[in-house]
Amino acid sequence: MARKRFVIEMGMGVDQHGQEPTVAAARAVRNAIAHNALPGIWEVAGLSDPDQMLVEVQVAVPYPDQVRQADVLAVLPFGRKTLKVEAGGMIVQGRAIASLHDKNDEMLVAVASVTVLVEMPDA
Repeated sequence: MARKRFVIEMGMGVDQHGQEPTVAAARAVRNAIAHNALPGIWEVAGLSDPDQMLVEVQVAVPYPDQVRQADVLAVLPFGRKTLKVEAGGMIVQGRAIASLHDKNDEMLVAVASVTVLVEMPDA
């Protein structure tokens, strides 16, 4: 079986308060998939179950070692999911607000790509 890319979506997510890279990463993935429908998975690729899709996620975020990968992948409703987290994104100077439990003035920005692949018979 050959893996064929079906769609690639990009997204951006921010954690303005809390300084949680997992929150920023999950929001980036949610943003990437928020406005799509994939009827071609059934109508073109011929899959019978959405969990047959392969979903490869790549996220660039500050403090990648702090990302809870299962929480990020939980954003995706279907598919056999994998996640690659790397250093990137952005740290923006914000304003710490004690009542929001901020640790510092950082706002964390993450970017994500979500690639949906299907396994097709070799030609």
